[in-house]
Amino acid sequence: MAAPDPSRPPGPATITPPDAPEPDALRVRSTVHVMVAFDVGQSIDLDQAASLVAAEGAAQRLGLGPGKRTPAYLDYRPLPVRVSGPAESVRVSTAGAEWSTDPGFDAILFDFGAVSITQQIAFEGTLGDLLDLADALYEHGPVIDAARTVLDNITPAVREAISRPHLAEPVECYVVFQCGDARLARVVAAKHPDTDALIAGILRSERKRLSAEEIADALGAKISYGQHDVSLIDWNSAIIVDPGDALPGAPGAGRGGDDIRSVLEYANVELLEMRVLDDRLDQILDESYRFMVGRRPKGLPSGVGGLNRIARLQMDSALIYEAVNNAIKLVGDQYLARVYRPTARRFHLPERDSSIERKLTTLDSIYTKLQDRRASRRMELLEWIIIILIFISMVMPFLPWTH
Repeated sequence: MAAPDPSRPPGPATITPPDAPEPDALRVRSTVHVMVAFDVGQSIDLDQAASLVAAEGAAQRLGLGPGKRTPAYLDYRPLPVRVSGPAESVRVSTAGAEWSTDPGFDAILFDFGAVSITQQIAFEGTLGDLLDLADALYEHGPVIDAARTVLDNITPAVREAISRPHLAEPVECYVVFQCGDARLARVVAAKHPDTDALIAGILRSERKRLSAEEIADALGAKISYGQHDVSLIDWNSAIIVDPGDALPGAPGAGRGGDDIRSVLEYANVELLEMRVLDDRLDQILDESYRFMVGRRPKGLPSGVGGLNRIARLQMDSALIYEAVNNAIKLVGDQYLARVYRPTARRFHLPERDSSIERKLTTLDSIYTKLQDRRASRRMELLEWIIIILIFISMVMPFLPWTH
């Protein structure tokens, strides 16, 4: 190795890690977050919900950052409510091991009527073991049922804060593998074909070796803030490698990984709300169309009542759509905004937004036509009344009893 040039000024202090280890020899510790999102009603009064569960000492308002990656102004409006408590462990069996969720839960309540339940699994093993666990967790029924049980336990405590409580049928499940070992970031950066295939399999919960095209697609949404962290985001799960304070001097040390996970959780909840709203708009459009052609759906009032119901449903849908999209302003060049953009593309949120906006526009057009038709019929009725009154006034002088 050539000796350093003494005449050259030293550069900034950096951490020079050793070469990345082989993936088969690398053992990692990871916290596996299984997040299940539910829609429980029209909206949630978060202040009231926080006060209702404050007696148990398990509620707190949850925010992001602040930090270098998260400016103080980049946060939820309003802050969600976090509720924690005990829960039964759920066993998750793989080919070579058995894992269990921790005996506790975290529930995040959002003001637009969504609740996200998170259960955690403490993992330690090789990447191959992590692939087995990812495969076992795909649409894992017992874990989802355990999340439903948690929801059933906390919903009665905050029911008074929920507007129009109703548990929607769809749920959204998302898995985040969060690791603080910077060596895994170097393994990912090495871009070895076998390593890429293994990590893509973890993201897709697929033990079979994927094709080159599928591997490239699974690893396509990768973002890093420093040399020691990396986030890989896919539609089914995500891998967050962030050593945080474990590496002194690493840029953005702190709760960067937790903030990224919060953004992923919000995106998963947003996906659920878009699905529920899209289904609801389909039903409203069907009701509106049948009302317009004279085939009034069962339970829909006739006349002004039916028109007012359509207007109310239209307004409710628009308010939910705005509340979900305005819960946090993840726009601009901030790091978390750059994390959110590939996540939104993975979840096809822009396409769902376009579909919902189109249906809201169609619903507005139908409502306008119904209102115009009602106004036209009212004017026609008034014209006939005027004609009848004129006819009566002309005939009255010739009637015998008028003399």
